[in-house]
Amino acid sequence: MSSPDARLPPGVQVFERGWLSANNILMLGPDQAVLVDSGYATHASQTLALVQRALGARPLDLLVNTHLHSDHCGGNAALQARFPDLEVWIPPGEAQAVREWDEARLSYRPTGQQCPRFTFDALLAPGTEIELGGARWQVHAAPGHDPHAVILFEPHRRALISGDALWERGFGVVFPEMWGEPSFAEVGASLDLIAALEPRVVIPGHGRVFDDVDAALDVARQRLDAFVQSPQRHARHAVKVLLKFKLLERQRMTRGELDAWLAGAGYLAQVHRIHGADTPIRGWVDSMLEELARAGALSMAGDLIIDAG
Repeated sequence: MSSPDARLPPGVQVFERGWLSANNILMLGPDQAVLVDSGYATHASQTLALVQRALGARPLDLLVNTHLHSDHCGGNAALQARFPDLEVWIPPGEAQAVREWDEARLSYRPTGQQCPRFTFDALLAPGTEIELGGARWQVHAAPGHDPHAVILFEPHRRALISGDALWERGFGVVFPEMWGEPSFAEVGASLDLIAALEPRVVIPGHGRVFDDVDAALDVARQRLDAFVQSPQRHARHAVKVLLKFKLLERQRMTRGELDAWLAGAGYLAQVHRIHGADTPIRGWVDSMLEELARAGALSMAGDLIIDAG
């Protein structure tokens, strides 16, 4: 739903989505309509409806992505089809992978996720300022969760679009760590950057807009410290996130369907080799399904695995 908020710059609306789709941020200025992040592919029709209702007869002029995980850019192609003159700007680092549509480098194939092919027109260069909806926003690199991610900061209202670098209760899975690329230090550096910007209000990639930024940073740092102390704990958390994401997408799966998905999701096999090789992968995954069931995130009935919402 659309949430006009007096804490945000004029013309900024937030469509708070569920955990399958990232939040969408619409900026309506006198001469430009901009959307930040477009959600997941299976929610593309809902994204279009939300944006069209807010725009009325206006076109959407610009779409920018904080990073290129499937839940943040899965609606890009649908928006490009609906608005033929739409420009798309992406963070640097994966431009060639998008040009070639390399689904392995873009993470879609190894995570077993969907993202229809889209094109882009320009790059969001860290260290620059861009005009979005009539306001000037700073572009800052925020690696960690994704090595190429950016955050956007509007210094007048001190509003931050944080993507998955900071949520009210943590941050996104540190994907490079899952396959053995040390990245926890980059998460810490991105949290330090956010603290130095001193935002008054944060629009996260998931969850509600919040203004108790110090508390959110404290939670994030505590969570990061726990993961640094136990990388295996982080790996199990990451796998549970991927399992839950797939169930959010599918709603229910048979055990055979889940096994087929696991066989094609190369990241999970790689994480198992690094963090769980002492246990057969079927038992390793089953233990995490049982943890998700105990937490109320799913239910299991015979051969069927059902998402609990």
